[in-house]
Amino acid sequence: MKTQLPNYYEFFNTVKINSGEDALGTISYELVRRNAFRPLLITDKGIAQSGILKTVTDSFVGTDTNVSAIYDDTPIDSSIKAVNEIAELYRKKNCDSIIALGGGSVIDTAKGVNIIISEGTTDIAEFMGVNRLRKQQKPFIVIPTTSGTGSEVTQVAVISDPEKNIKMPFTSPLLLPSVAILDPRSTLTLPPKLTAATGMDALTHAIEAFSCLQKNPLSDAYALAAIKLISNNLLNVVKNGKDTNGRLALANASLMAGIAFSNSMVGAVHAISHACGGIAHVPHGVANSILLPYVMKFNLDFTRNTYSELLLSLAGEEVFVKTPTDERAKKSIETVLLLTHALNKACGLPLKLKDAGVNYDQLQKIAEAALVDGAMIVNPKELQFDDVYTILNSAF
Repeated sequence: MKTQLPNYYEFFNTVKINSGEDALGTISYELVRRNAFRPLLITDKGIAQSGILKTVTDSFVGTDTNVSAIYDDTPIDSSIKAVNEIAELYRKKNCDSIIALGGGSVIDTAKGVNIIISEGTTDIAEFMGVNRLRKQQKPFIVIPTTSGTGSEVTQVAVISDPEKNIKMPFTSPLLLPSVAILDPRSTLTLPPKLTAATGMDALTHAIEAFSCLQKNPLSDAYALAAIKLISNNLLNVVKNGKDTNGRLALANASLMAGIAFSNSMVGAVHAISHACGGIAHVPHGVANSILLPYVMKFNLDFTRNTYSELLLSLAGEEVFVKTPTDERAKKSIETVLLLTHALNKACGLPLKLKDAGVNYDQLQKIAEAALVDGAMIVNPKELQFDDVYTILNSAF
């Protein structure tokens, strides 16, 4: 099968990755290397109460660094209020670096704090948009506690402004963390349903990165590696959350999927998922899990060769070899659908939008919102309103 290379592409990732069963023990070393000794640690209440926070702070005992301040009240959706509060704490405690311990909201909040501190501003909104940052950011270490967003290796942050009822996007290579720490202890307490949802979020990142119009050879390599790790480990980890090898595999998969899509893009699954979240408040990973097989079916006549290539990573060598060449694309979609059903049986992850809280009368607004989402631009097959509405009805 001949692969058509793009005429031009760019690939960028400067994040140092420390991955392993004692990766948390490297935090102090990484700070000292960057001439930082007084980090501010940002997390949320759930993580603070789970015991992970103590594991992280204990790693500083006997080192040259000390956590100068801890902020553990990060909201579910990163907000400008929290960002400003934390920036003030950073200044008050004379901190010199930032550690984010948490999921996407905590990491985005930390990125926002870094913008304010590094740029010396009191109004983060002036840096909203693409490549608006001017200054090198403060040393920034991220410890993800979910395996889904890939925020530890992306150039993006989204900060909400509740008073104006908007979400402010920030995109810049300067937002990339200095170091990403992947340690299975960071995700061991993640509940089964959240493990499933975040895992499907990462799988969607990888599949859309591999099939979107901006795919390239390097993003493809990361995407396929991520897909294989998720396919081999997600269901087992949902059933057995204490599987440290599986937890570490999913953390690596999420990171690789993040590198893949931040250097290519995503597609219609994310566009529709964003709309589901904004209008019906469906959690992002849940929406991606529900929509992925339906969008793949829609794309099939444009992506047959691409989806055929996915089968080896999705289902393994035996299934790939036994499946006739002209049936491999459909088999890839079937494999994804079977995984979502297995996760539903294992932990109750929703299979339909109605089970995730979407009302039928919201479908039209969701379709309209999805069509103007930027992720639609790089979907391999163009969608009109009727196409999105049909997908939503099938997934409802």
